[in-house]
Amino acid sequence: MRGIVTKSTGSWYSVKAEDDSYIECRILGKFRMKEFELTNPVAVGDIVTYEIESGERKGIIKTIEPRRNYIVRQSPRMKHHLHLIAANIDQALVIVTVQDPSLKPGFIDRYLLMTEPHDVPAIIVFNKVDIYNNESMLVMNYFRELYESIGYTTFGVSAMDLTGVDELKNALIGKTTLVGGQSGVGKSSLVQAMFPHLNLKTKEISSHSGKGVHTTTFAEMFELKEGGSIIDTPGIKTLSYNNLTPMDVAHNFREFFALSDECRFSAKCTHMNEPGCAVIAGLEDGTINDIRYQNYQAIVAELNEQNHWERKKKM
Repeated sequence: MRGIVTKSTGSWYSVKAEDDSYIECRILGKFRMKEFELTNPVAVGDIVTYEIESGERKGIIKTIEPRRNYIVRQSPRMKHHLHLIAANIDQALVIVTVQDPSLKPGFIDRYLLMTEPHDVPAIIVFNKVDIYNNESMLVMNYFRELYESIGYTTFGVSAMDLTGVDELKNALIGKTTLVGGQSGVGKSSLVQAMFPHLNLKTKEISSHSGKGVHTTTFAEMFELKEGGSIIDTPGIKTLSYNNLTPMDVAHNFREFFALSDECRFSAKCTHMNEPGCAVIAGLEDGTINDIRYQNYQAIVAELNEQNHWERKKKM
């Protein structure tokens, strides 16, 4: 039998069958070992075949169909492993805020390094605009203009007063969308504002720590009655990569890649200190954004600090 994985809890997977029923499935030990570098060899969005276990309304996943695309990151708990977040998606939504909690521009660029290598369109959403002061509005507009100038779609929205919510909702209908963001950015509240029938759990920012409270424990797919689906994911604290090289990073900063043919050493230029680098020249004349470049430098430096055994081959 065939179905799509709609929820992953680490050891059990909810699978929606072709008759729209749901069955809890597990994987066999030998199947898990085939991709031992992954903490979870099956992801939400995977199309799988399964068999019903004898005498139970439980299933065993037998095969995973080839993925159209996938989103993967370094495991936050096991640095030598990769964590598969989702598969077979149409687009990804990264939700941030300028206030409560404050904006971390580096997080946006790190998130885009999960989507860009697999040609997954990404939408950048600035939530909580209802509480922004004048300075915060200027910051948001600066970053919206920056990311739109290199080809990304952005929105400024509020889950509280519904500013921009209908426009964002229209961009999700009919597609399978991965929804992610750091804790406390109002991810669940925003999804709930767009699709009230989903009944997602939401919590406010912790008054004790000033940080967001996790409301999503596992990745889960929700069908939209308007058409399409969303995959809600746990709040992300940090993003690291053991599956990328510095050249991978260089190729997936869009505006850097667009200029790389003009570099003296175009095929091997890391845009760090090579002579005749068009990206460094762009940084000097203002055509390359200095914040994006600083984020790029930080990621490359982090990768260079990894030893050989921490690096993983691409899936």
